[in-house]
Amino acid sequence: MPHVSEAAQPAGVSPGAVEVPAPTGVRSRIESKFPRGLVIRLIAYLFVGHLFAFFVYLLFVLGAENQ
Repeated sequence: MPHVSEAAQPAGVSPGAVEVPAPTGVRSRIESKFPRGLVIRLIAYLFVGHLFAFFVYLLFVLGAENQ
């Protein structure tokens, strides 16, 4: 006769498995859809891209003042 806790387990679930709750925060929802490394790279590329755009804009503004 199987033990009571073994009979209550669904198929494919180990007896010591802990059920993970659904993500509730914004960060948790994003990380559940996209890998963490992708999110970090996306933020880094956006930041560096904006810095580069600001640098180019600054070059044009300073160049226009010198004429």
